[in-house]
Amino acid sequence: IVSRQFVEMTKARIEGLLSAFPKLMSTGKQHTFVETESVRYVYQPLEKLYMLLITTKASNILEDLETLRLFSRVIPEYCRSMEESEIADNAFNLIFAFDEIVALGYRESVNLAQIRTFVEMDSHEEKVYQAVRQTQEREAKNKMREKAKELQRQRMEANKKGVKSPGFGGGGFGSNTGYSPAPVVGDSASLQADITKPSFTAIQKPAGTTKAMKLGSKSRDVESFVDQLKSEGENVVAPAVTRAVPTPRIPVAAKSTEDLVLALRVGRDGGLQNFELHGIVTLHISDDKLGRIRVQLENKDTRGIQLQTHPNVDKELFKSKSQVGLKNPAKPFPLHTDVGVLKWRFQSQDESCIPLSINCWPSENGQGGCDVNIEYELEHDQMELNDVCITIPLPIGSSPIVNECDGDYTHDPRKNVLLWTLPIIDASNKSGSLGFSATALPGDFFPLQINFVSNKSYADLMVR
Repeated sequence: IVSRQFVEMTKARIEGLLSAFPKLMSTGKQHTFVETESVRYVYQPLEKLYMLLITTKASNILEDLETLRLFSRVIPEYCRSMEESEIADNAFNLIFAFDEIVALGYRESVNLAQIRTFVEMDSHEEKVYQAVRQTQEREAKNKMREKAKELQRQRMEANKKGVKSPGFGGGGFGSNTGYSPAPVVGDSASLQADITKPSFTAIQKPAGTTKAMKLGSKSRDVESFVDQLKSEGENVVAPAVTRAVPTPRIPVAAKSTEDLVLALRVGRDGGLQNFELHGIVTLHISDDKLGRIRVQLENKDTRGIQLQTHPNVDKELFKSKSQVGLKNPAKPFPLHTDVGVLKWRFQSQDESCIPLSINCWPSENGQGGCDVNIEYELEHDQMELNDVCITIPLPIGSSPIVNECDGDYTHDPRKNVLLWTLPIIDASNKSGSLGFSATALPGDFFPLQINFVSNKSYADLMVR
């Protein structure tokens, strides 16, 4: 049904090996492998199907069996049943998962949880972007309907007074209305943004080519007009005037972002293997009069974080006054684009650098399962962590029974994980615990994965 080769082979060679496999099988033996003069077939029955691994005779049979078992465990992750049609429908997902297990003919040191993470490529930044975009669209639709209702009320009031109100024709709206969103300004180390209202510039049409709507028409006329705008791709409706006043824009926006990467040694005893921090300050200038601006920074860092300025930025000015300015004032900053002017990097193996520590204590309960206690503690009181999500892997088919929980929890049986979520962790809520029982071995609950965002910079670097 699905075949994936990890070394260069011709199609005829693959078809020949697969067609020879049923002839080599023997029903009277309990072996799970068959050898020929050149290759070894290692297989495992999956209900009515077979998972087959073809290797050379020189390969390690024990490693081949372990690899085959991992291949077999991947199938239920993406297929609800062992039917031929179900496997064919999820063929590409299975191939992607197989590629994470074997690369260039050699087995990768991965487990099932890591394979699931690599294949999904889950991005928190993408989720935040999609959430912000959906919020924008929802607000724009609400504003569009409110504006349409307001215009309808104005026409009805004008009709009662006997005064002719302006219709929608005469150049108020054009089918080519231009849309230009205002810039987004973000805080330090935060993925949240303040979204300014979009501004519109209406393109005027000749008055003789449009037909104004009649006064006193029913409300469904307005609704049909709104639906027409929506079908043309418009998200926001501006007032029916010949000239729209644009929303004031912020002439200069300075944004600081950080990316925190932690690599922890997998094991019960923990131990920090590597701590890596990256950050960057970007400028977005929309007014050509401010192309030579200087930005004042406040650096309270005491850890020795390495700061590096852009080659076009005056380094001496930054060292003496902590200001970001041009080295050559004759060449201003580019307009209407994000320009990186300062970046920093910090690496350490000191465990005191970790902003949040997690202790996971699984212990066997003598009933074929484990009692698990997980605790967190905020190590830096000045930090404020938002939208914290601790992902705990579970074995396939295991349903945890939660005994105590600070915050909220969700069991995802599709991904075989337990999600422990906390809206905020700060100095007033610096520790908490989660306790549950599950049918599993102590090693099945590792590695844990922690995701969070923060409005406060870890590097203590602020843009004034």
